[in-house]
Amino acid sequence: MLFICTWLWGVKWSPVYAERLFAGLHRNLNQQFRTVLLTDQIRSSRADFVTGIADNQFLRAPGCLARIALFDRQWQRDIGAGKGDRIVNIDVDAVITGQLDPLFDRDAEFTIMQGYNQTNPCPFNGSLWMFRAGERHDVWEDFSLHAFERYNVPIHSIPDDQGWLHHKFPKADAYATADGVYAFKKIGWKKGRRKLPLDARLVAFPGRDPAKYLECDWIKQHWLGETC
Repeated sequence: MLFICTWLWGVKWSPVYAERLFAGLHRNLNQQFRTVLLTDQIRSSRADFVTGIADNQFLRAPGCLARIALFDRQWQRDIGAGKGDRIVNIDVDAVITGQLDPLFDRDAEFTIMQGYNQTNPCPFNGSLWMFRAGERHDVWEDFSLHAFERYNVPIHSIPDDQGWLHHKFPKADAYATADGVYAFKKIGWKKGRRKLPLDARLVAFPGRDPAKYLECDWIKQHWLGETC
């Protein structure tokens, strides 16, 4: 089984972002999958499974550290994920623009977007990653706010989930532009252009909001569902 997870906490994103993401997934996946929303509030959504997250130190800290909890064995049991099931994390503001099955039909231990960061020397970008349930629970069990210092994990500006994941999976497989995975206006996106690459399957928006670029017909089509 494939479990696709996204997050809503705080007030930055509204539930409609999750609903648009889930709609894009249903349009562009042929295999059976379940959508999972992790949230700190009771919100409406079209997720197959909604799981609460407590207001804890990881939510209050910058760097999306809360996402490491996907490796928690009890959380995996709670959503019904069995050993070997694939668990995918996608940022809630991602825009799905093509068939996704080739991205998720993989057997690698861990796969993550790589090569998009412009200033952070860590090669990982946390907008999209996938791993297998029932394995590598140490990623969560070893983790704490002090773990970066304890394990001498490099920090760019703040401790973040990308740095921790790179520490745990230094030889991870990559999602890259060759797979049709892009980051809007980041490395791999042609400078100054807002036109969708012809082979794009998923466009991440790290540090940006797709709602601010609705002059792009492809965002209206794939994110809002409007016919252009």
